[in-house]
Amino acid sequence: MSFAALRERFGARFSTAEAVRGHHGKDATFHAPHPPDAVVFPETVEEVQAIVRACHESGTPIVPFGAGTSLEGHIGALDGGITIDLTGLDRIREIHDEDMTCFVEPGVTRKRLNEELRATGLFFPIDPGADASLGGMVATGASGTNAVRYGTMRENVLSLEVVLPDGRLIRTGTRARKSSAGYDLTRLYIGSEGTLGIVTGIHLRLYGIPESIASAVCAFPSVDAAVDAVILTIQSGIPVARIELLDEVQMDACNRYSKLEYAASPHIFFEFHGTPAGVAEQAEATGAIAQEFGGSDFAWSTTTEERNRLWQARHDAFFAAIALRPGSEGWPTDVCVPISRLAECIAETRADLASAPFPTPIVGHVGDGNFHVIFVIDTEDAGEVRIATELNDRLVRRALAMGGTCTGEHGIGYGKMHFLEDEHPSALPVMRLVKRALDPKNIMNPGKIVRL
Repeated sequence: MSFAALRERFGARFSTAEAVRGHHGKDATFHAPHPPDAVVFPETVEEVQAIVRACHESGTPIVPFGAGTSLEGHIGALDGGITIDLTGLDRIREIHDEDMTCFVEPGVTRKRLNEELRATGLFFPIDPGADASLGGMVATGASGTNAVRYGTMRENVLSLEVVLPDGRLIRTGTRARKSSAGYDLTRLYIGSEGTLGIVTGIHLRLYGIPESIASAVCAFPSVDAAVDAVILTIQSGIPVARIELLDEVQMDACNRYSKLEYAASPHIFFEFHGTPAGVAEQAEATGAIAQEFGGSDFAWSTTTEERNRLWQARHDAFFAAIALRPGSEGWPTDVCVPISRLAECIAETRADLASAPFPTPIVGHVGDGNFHVIFVIDTEDAGEVRIATELNDRLVRRALAMGGTCTGEHGIGYGKMHFLEDEHPSALPVMRLVKRALDPKNIMNPGKIVRL
């Protein structure tokens, strides 16, 4: 099927307009735009299959698109071709409240899903900050602020419906909570970034809305003290739902941007879920640990409005960081290390960042060893880009040397492909074999994760 045939079939839902193409070729960060040749807006699984079959026959590259909030160049059409915008596949097909599962299409966003679930007493906890589409969250293996208690997308997707590169449709599993039947194709597609197929349906694990929720903010005299408190909290087995670190630079930025009034010092944002008695017990134990490391008394946010304001400020940390330097762009990077090496990794990273000529705030989901550095740079200044690149390279290699990973949640895209070669030298050839077997024409998001 040619572009003309696609235009005839999809009408106004097929676009070659420069503005539409530009929007679909740029992610949320500094990565250079790579617009596709055309964008198609299917509304059914059958339409996705038809587009994929046509592209398979002609060898046309395909880039799936959700909300466009990814961070490592995942959506850039490096070889041109067609972007398939999946926002029209936005139905919540099934809610099985008795089984605590649901089946949704990829264009459903996490916020909309939770709005629909509220009446059932259930919620979906994975919260990467942006109101990402659930299909995009599958594609990048997203996690976020709740991961320390509820896990990531890998732990919370039961099965998938996927359109293969030749247009066939498969189901990777069932609604059952566990299975040992055959290869785990579900986990193969989680984090595959659209390079092996297009996710068109997702079975998700749901949770009961906690009876009691309380959020607290605690100031620390240093980042080292804050991280040490987090490590002991995790090692003590306290089931904290959220543990988020903001260093003094990031805290100051959030104060300015979100109109908060905390001291410009390192802080940990905590959240506790459970029964009223359970929350009180968790908070008491965590507070005692924090005080051992010089932490302040907890500043509590117990009403829904207060909690929402606090966590919105945390989710807006990226924008707050950019606002420190008007006219700049943000380059958010992330690594994840074993929790026992977290304090060492952050300390060495902060020492390395001290000479940077631009802001480098640190924020992180430190309860699972994952943290971010945001390079706030002038992308027109080649010197700044070079310095940020060198700092990022050293950060990733530091994490790898400590038994960590080059990305805890952002994914590979094309921005971190070269690090994958260092992290998985023996497994990368196997990844290429999988890619060649499923996508021999290399039409699915080419130029991402692995080079063929």
